Amino acid sequence: MSWSTLVSRTTAAPDPAARPGGSIRRMSRATHLGACPLDCPDTCTWQLTVEDGRAVALRGDRDHPFTRGALCGKVNRYLDAVNGPDRLTQPMVRTGPKGVGPVSYRPASWDEAVGRVAAGLRATIDRDGPGAILPYYFAGTMGHVQGWSMGPRLFAHLGSSRLQTTICTAAARAALHSVYGGSVGFEPESIVDARLIVLWGANLLSTNLHQWPFVQEARQRGAYVVTIDPLRTDTAARSDEHVAPLPGTDAALALGLMRQVLDAGGADRAWLAAHTVGWPELEARLGEWPVERAAAECGLDVEVVRRLGERIARTRPTAIRVGLGLQRHHGAGQAIRAICALPLVTGDFRYPGGGALCMTGGHHPVNEAAVVRPPDMPAPPARSVNMSRLAAVLTGEADPPVTSLVVFNANPAATAPDQTRVHAGLRRDDLFTVVLEQRWTDTCDFADVVLPATMQPEHLDLHSSYGHHYTTLNLPVTRAPGEALPNTEIFRRIAAALGLDHPRLRDSDEDLARQLLRDAPVSFEELRERTYARTTGVAVGSAPYADGAFPTPDGRARLLDPRLARHSVDPLVGYTPPVEAADPDLARRFPLVLIAPAGRFLMNSTFASLPWHAGRMGPPRVHLHPDDAAARGLADGDAVRVHNDRGSFLAAVAVDDATRLGLAFTYKAYWARLSPGRSTVNAVTAVRDTDLGGGPTFHDTRVEVEPAPAELLQVDRPQEAAAESSTA
Repeated sequence: MSWSTLVSRTTAAPDPAARPGGSIRRMSRATHLGACPLDCPDTCTWQLTVEDGRAVALRGDRDHPFTRGALCGKVNRYLDAVNGPDRLTQPMVRTGPKGVGPVSYRPASWDEAVGRVAAGLRATIDRDGPGAILPYYFAGTMGHVQGWSMGPRLFAHLGSSRLQTTICTAAARAALHSVYGGSVGFEPESIVDARLIVLWGANLLSTNLHQWPFVQEARQRGAYVVTIDPLRTDTAARSDEHVAPLPGTDAALALGLMRQVLDAGGADRAWLAAHTVGWPELEARLGEWPVERAAAECGLDVEVVRRLGERIARTRPTAIRVGLGLQRHHGAGQAIRAICALPLVTGDFRYPGGGALCMTGGHHPVNEAAVVRPPDMPAPPARSVNMSRLAAVLTGEADPPVTSLVVFNANPAATAPDQTRVHAGLRRDDLFTVVLEQRWTDTCDFADVVLPATMQPEHLDLHSSYGHHYTTLNLPVTRAPGEALPNTEIFRRIAAALGLDHPRLRDSDEDLARQLLRDAPVSFEELRERTYARTTGVAVGSAPYADGAFPTPDGRARLLDPRLARHSVDPLVGYTPPVEAADPDLARRFPLVLIAPAGRFLMNSTFASLPWHAGRMGPPRVHLHPDDAAARGLADGDAVRVHNDRGSFLAAVAVDDATRLGLAFTYKAYWARLSPGRSTVNAVTAVRDTDLGGGPTFHDTRVEVEPAPAELLQVDRPQEAAAESSTA
């Protein structure tokens, strides 16, 4: 497809009466290119059909090299969210108790609501200092403009606590930086050239759908596909082989595979000597990791490990696609380091389609840090707060305490670990909470002020990707409902109400996008015409690290990283066991290891309240191996209470041999307010850091499952019903 064709599909005259955040281009009926904003490596480009300012149809862009015309099962119904009757359309202020739903709120004007926000933040600054303000945000939108620019800029200028955005990828980022110097790897589309593909903790069909056709193309060329995952996921079921280690033992498996590669003569010693640091030390360590030890640690048959190691030893190129779920246990950093070391040992980076890939973020020249803290704008020193520790921060860990919380692009009441303590902290009378949202979520229940925010077709945003090499510009093409505003405009109004007059706090969305693209090989104007562009010099079909040149100071990958000793982490690639999963004493009380993977029809907590998505997912279930269910006298569909010392949640049993004995799983992302007992899986997850990066340990959890009365599975929401009837 030519760029001129793209231009003809996306260009129309701007509306002079546009809302803040960018020009809305209106035609009686037109199709526009834009970007999916959700937390997914695919970052699809879509075709949005608009009639009289309203989105009426959506499909994947057929001409985009990665999207190829398809959207996932979640985003196919994205317009249910955009056009839903539950969109927030005006500011709301609290009039009653926290935690009981919309019945405690009344509508307000923007002037009143923003005035209340400014007064609350000023009171915190005057009483406790600016560090007592905590902005809490993440990937409700992955857009650099609406998600990661004006809001963080405002709070940096105030001297508020700086958020460590650890909730998803912190351990992986730290590990990738340690080994490769950044979030880099093989070129994703070039996986078609691989002869062996290892999908390690990556359920592509649910979480990276658009990588799967490239895997299938490689398969048609003769590639063998192996999925390594504790669960028999949809992806595992469609692979040539499924290897199911115990959760948290990935590093042990990687060490055992490296040892087998070494024993089989598959180590590329010349490449290792030229392009890595620490190979002699790692080779010595592998002497301690025969396949028998690795298999025992992982709960696998010895021949499974030996056979896979031999296959890796003799197959070039091998591509390892590393998922993010496997990093959610205590030893996550070492696990990612060990997996990323495996293709260094085999020299697979020599070849197109060979090596490892976890994230592509290091290939996108978008200068986010410079936009959050511009050199010409003061940003006082401030403490850092780990977002994964929110439960502890709100209930006593922070000194001074957090007394103002501003939440945007996040729903921590549903998604943060140790949910019971999170809710207790959010209920504090002395905590002033502001939430920017598109619809009423669990976190809105605890807010003092709720501000209505726009969705993707209604605002300007800029998207890079952590799964491919294209950057996409999204322009506003539909009317926002009611009085909803872009995040950026809301923060501009809050800054003005606080009396802050720095001109950087008045930058428009286009200004922000231009600043983000300052070091990129494509300009804002070019993206406005083209919609998307490849913004890396790494070509499809290339091997970018064939001759080393990793983004480390010396260009060598690091199997040994002495800097890690400062974090009490072994500098040499190795194995750190999980905490709860490997605790025999805890296992006697809570014999089941619980993990919470992503479901096919939910995207974090974004779609959990929408009828179609919720209907496809069904109510919360805990999946048990048939023998584990039988040992507890449980049958399919029985009501159960899943519990440990931190809390509990209610679910129906799904008897399922997709999970192994001693391992239970339930899908993440349900909302507490829509779940039986008003709690979810995060009621049992711990506030505990990963070994690197300070990430959360959602999959390092032990529980017991016991029968519960069937009537407890009914969801009772009288407050919401009352609120809906009173505002109808």
